[in-house]
Amino acid sequence: MSTNAEFFERSCRVIPGGVNSSIRAFKAVGGTPYIVERAEGPYVWDVEGRRYIDLVQSYGAIILGHAHPAITAAVTAAAANGTSYGAPTPGEMLLAEAMTERVDSCDMVRLMNSGTEATSTAVRLARGYTGRDLLVIFHGNFHGATDALLAAGGSGVATLGLPGTAGVPASAVADTMVVPYNAVPRLDEQVAAVIVEPVAANMGVVAPAPGFLQGLRYECDRVGALLVFDEVITGFRLGSGGAQAMYGVSPDLTTFGKVIGGGLPIGSVGGRREIMETLSPLGPVFHAGTLAGNPLATAAGRAALGELNDDVYVELSARAGRLSALLGDACAAAGIAAHFPVVGTLVGMYFGNGAAPTNFVEAKTTDERVYRTFFHAMLSEGVALAPGAYEALFVGLAHTDDVLDAIGEAAGRAAAATAAQLG
Repeated sequence: MSTNAEFFERSCRVIPGGVNSSIRAFKAVGGTPYIVERAEGPYVWDVEGRRYIDLVQSYGAIILGHAHPAITAAVTAAAANGTSYGAPTPGEMLLAEAMTERVDSCDMVRLMNSGTEATSTAVRLARGYTGRDLLVIFHGNFHGATDALLAAGGSGVATLGLPGTAGVPASAVADTMVVPYNAVPRLDEQVAAVIVEPVAANMGVVAPAPGFLQGLRYECDRVGALLVFDEVITGFRLGSGGAQAMYGVSPDLTTFGKVIGGGLPIGSVGGRREIMETLSPLGPVFHAGTLAGNPLATAAGRAALGELNDDVYVELSARAGRLSALLGDACAAAGIAAHFPVVGTLVGMYFGNGAAPTNFVEAKTTDERVYRTFFHAMLSEGVALAPGAYEALFVGLAHTDDVLDAIGEAAGRAAAATAAQLG
């Protein structure tokens, strides 16, 4: 039997960094990543046969639990009929209908392959529809690996973006303005779109301040810009209508991913009919994709949505609250200053003496050394958190009371070990 270390070393020979998504390499927490061989319910097993309670859940794509019977049956049936056609299918129409029935702001949706493709398409569509170039994004929000959205912010003051990664030319972000989260910017008629995570789930889970989303809606209306909600994480995670239904603010465009694929690769842009009809083949804004509307992904997505109703979301919210309380109690008992903020079904993490953060500058004050130590202590206890201090924790239907109890017990031991190690 090969070990995690042996598999990882072998992967590093043929895959840059040994991973196909950077965070998986454990650079932020140190050590060697566990290599997952299989999963079921709330658990994943590594190649050494060790079982972990999984709070990563494919970064939110899994909500029913791993290998849920409804998902596996839907994918198996779809695969028996072929895996890709390059032609329209009933399945993509049915998923689009299911989405538009649940999200009031979406008259139409266009399916694609990833959240990144969804946000890049939303940018192109907003610019094409308005005839403007300038984008406004928020410091600490993450919208995938799209050049125009990979802009680094300044010191908390509105600033024209600078490239946030090597390989992105300055010209790609020259029309991107980065502003602080939870502060409504003053817009002008050059702005094509304001793009925002309505709940910031990439900096430890930060809720929108009262009036923030409503203020963005007002400012966009005032200058004729489009308001784009990135609900790749929150869409069908916080509820059937997503964050926009929770907060009562209707965007012009919404990007989706994660849950709508039932764990398979997918993305989508939805919005008002007159905007969506600007997409090709009806309008001048081009979009195409060989695997867009893939029959396996759409089958899995329909199966996932079919299992989710209001009662399920109430239960998931209760479980998120309980997880937060268990982790908070464990850290408090060990004398570790920490917050585990809850927004609906999402749980965040912040380690430090300050209040729970409201923007990225505050979120960056989390004590990453404490998180690294706690992360590995939890992993030793058989609980897998995300290998980075700014991610969300995801609970799903498979995280029963017994599983949550086990997490709480593990957290108590892990917090005590963390406190002892850090002195």
